[in-house]
Amino acid sequence: MKNLLSIIAMGFCSTAYAQNYTAISSSDSKQEIVNKAAHITPSPRQLRWQQLEFTAFFHFGMNTFTNQEWGSGKEDTKLFNPTQLDAAQWVRTSKQAGIKQVIITAKHHDGFCLWPSKYTEHSVKNSPWKNGQGDVVKEVAEACHAQGVGFGIYLSPWDRNNPDYGDSEKYNAYFMNQLTELLSNYGRVDEVWFDGANGEGPNGKKPVYHFEEWYSLIRKLQPGAVIAIMGPDVRWVGTESGYGRLSEWSVVPIDKQTNASTAQNSQKDIAFAPKGDMTGDDLGSRDKIGNAQALAWYPAETDVSIRPGWFYHEAEDNKVKSPEKLLDIYYSSVGRNSVLLLNIPPDKRGLINEHDQKNLLEWKNIIDKTFKNNLIKGALISSKNGINTAALAKGGLDNYWTTKGRDTSSVIQIILSKPQTFDVLCLQENITVGQRIEKFSLEYFNGTTWEQATEGTTVGAKRLIRFNAITAQKVRLKILASRLNPTLTTLGLFKQFTGN
Repeated sequence: MKNLLSIIAMGFCSTAYAQNYTAISSSDSKQEIVNKAAHITPSPRQLRWQQLEFTAFFHFGMNTFTNQEWGSGKEDTKLFNPTQLDAAQWVRTSKQAGIKQVIITAKHHDGFCLWPSKYTEHSVKNSPWKNGQGDVVKEVAEACHAQGVGFGIYLSPWDRNNPDYGDSEKYNAYFMNQLTELLSNYGRVDEVWFDGANGEGPNGKKPVYHFEEWYSLIRKLQPGAVIAIMGPDVRWVGTESGYGRLSEWSVVPIDKQTNASTAQNSQKDIAFAPKGDMTGDDLGSRDKIGNAQALAWYPAETDVSIRPGWFYHEAEDNKVKSPEKLLDIYYSSVGRNSVLLLNIPPDKRGLINEHDQKNLLEWKNIIDKTFKNNLIKGALISSKNGINTAALAKGGLDNYWTTKGRDTSSVIQIILSKPQTFDVLCLQENITVGQRIEKFSLEYFNGTTWEQATEGTTVGAKRLIRFNAITAQKVRLKILASRLNPTLTTLGLFKQFTGN
């Protein structure tokens, strides 16, 4: 689906609101680099995206009707003919599952367009669906805007239908025209998603994608949209399994600013090339940032399909991921400082299939019931060097716990109103001031001594850790290492809902 090891260019934006990029000087000490990393924060568009937690992909198009994953581009447009297409049902189903933003595959690698593009005949305008008068992109956009769900578009850079693919200049002009249509005619767009697929054209050559021109056009026409994952705002986590890293840093090394004359806090976009492999196990530890030329806020999106394939195939109706599998993915993506992008492919009717609906809603029910009651509410909470402990039970970005002075470690003690049984820890940092926590542990008092329940490294936007159920009244969170003062907007203890 994507080849992200050949990323061509990135463009990060530094604004007066947030410093999401900083250059590293050869004279900076290791501690100075750590301090710089601790002060890097998300841009407004990145922050909004991070707070979504759940997003969805709708892989739908010609492949839905040919039973393929990657089309050839030679398919007859008459094959596209959903009989009951209902984009409002797609969005409603997603919203019921807790998903807050969706992305439609406006054009996949086969080049078939789900909107009546003026620049190609390979589109819905030449299909029998609605007598060629239909526009899937429009219906999805309108459903999103009506239901208060974010709307995003996927536009494949690879196009196996276009005769100019392989000629960089001609094809990029075509691509810019199509991108302009999508960004101009469908209201607010919240995310634009590119993958790195790049095949040979009819001339036997691979075109060079003009990413920076694409980025500039998006910033001009839809300035609030995040650009992922071949883009400057959001990176791919590195696997399509739905499982993120155990230590996920949103601040990672990139190449030094190419235009040194651009002011760091200007409104201009700054172009970078990525530094090294963005799919490795460790991207942002002290060892990694210690040799960086520059650092930027570049958070991870974790994508996975609810089915084995990305497009709907009837043979996979009995292979939809179970609620329990989806739950494990949730803990391993949203619970590891990442946004989960779950693909839910509409079927040939143009509906989210009943098998997918059932498992999505059961999954959402488990999550809702598990996190309904934070057991530390009403507890006695204290930390000798802490400020605003009351925020730990019900905090936010403008109401959070931190430490006094320059303390980078702390112990937060919790005395529950009565002994409680719990098996999930939830932590959230105030990422508007940076991602800082590097190591923590949770301990409980067994009546005689303190024992460790679990431990972890990074926190970020959200960290969820499951462990063997414990019954205790006294608990303490030990923050063992942090880049500058640690912050927490949430500290939660929960008991997993099992249906019993």
